[in-house]
Amino acid sequence: MARRAWLGVVAAVALMVASAGVLHARDTRTPLMAASNRWLYIRSPRVGRALAMNFSAVVADSYWLRTIQHFGGDRLSHRRDRPFELLYPLLDFTTSLDPQFSAAYRFGAMFLSEPPPGGPGRPDQAIRILEKGLRASPGKWQYAHDIGFVELWRGDAKAAASWFRRAGAMPNAPIWLGPLAATTMMTGGDRNAAKAWLTDMRMTATEEWVRNIAERRLTQLVALDDIDTLQSMVPEFQKKMHRDPTGWADFEAAGLLKGLPTDPAGAPYVYFPASGLVRLHPQSPLAPLPEFPVDPH
Repeated sequence: MARRAWLGVVAAVALMVASAGVLHARDTRTPLMAASNRWLYIRSPRVGRALAMNFSAVVADSYWLRTIQHFGGDRLSHRRDRPFELLYPLLDFTTSLDPQFSAAYRFGAMFLSEPPPGGPGRPDQAIRILEKGLRASPGKWQYAHDIGFVELWRGDAKAAASWFRRAGAMPNAPIWLGPLAATTMMTGGDRNAAKAWLTDMRMTATEEWVRNIAERRLTQLVALDDIDTLQSMVPEFQKKMHRDPTGWADFEAAGLLKGLPTDPAGAPYVYFPASGLVRLHPQSPLAPLPEFPVDPH
């Protein structure tokens, strides 16, 4: 039995060496990603694992190399006929052979998210492959973090914040994920959630720099609420005085304001008559504020 097992190993190694030689010969004599190579002969992970026997990780490595070749070949050749059509199937097959293949999940998601013409522009598939990685490794905070960035890539800041927060709650997650989640909540317009998250962070953080970030973000949220309140006075003034305001003195004369409005750091807010917009003073210690949607409350 031992001799038979040893012969099996030798035969498998010989087969891999021979396959490598064939692949090398093909790659040196044919263009990168020739039409004959645009096939995925085995699509079933179960069949693939059975054929690979105890060499699933080795076969996964070879399929990962083919994945890179497929992506790079289509990217360089600017292929127009169904470009990148094997990218997700190759990644899915690779990670089924080796569910712990972190590079395939993470870099594969980057490949899938790349917009045309440099990539397929499929952030939905990128999220799908990363979620598959999370099912295989539920404590891998990097996968949840990466999903958050894919969500940001496609413009869903609220979903991104949720994933960053989920990543931050995982074992061994870095402490900077907390501030990242809170900031993303703010940019997504979910100020109430951001306030609750930042308040909890300020109270429970053991690192001073995290508490400082939380305090600054909370102060910026106060400024944002102030700006919304001041901005709402513009149509009130127009309705009451039947003209556009030219400065804060007009608001005060109309009984809508008392004194010069200042932000929590003491800098005056700025009103621009030409556009009718209220903004933070550029010299304020709270500047710059990210671009925020108007808070609905």
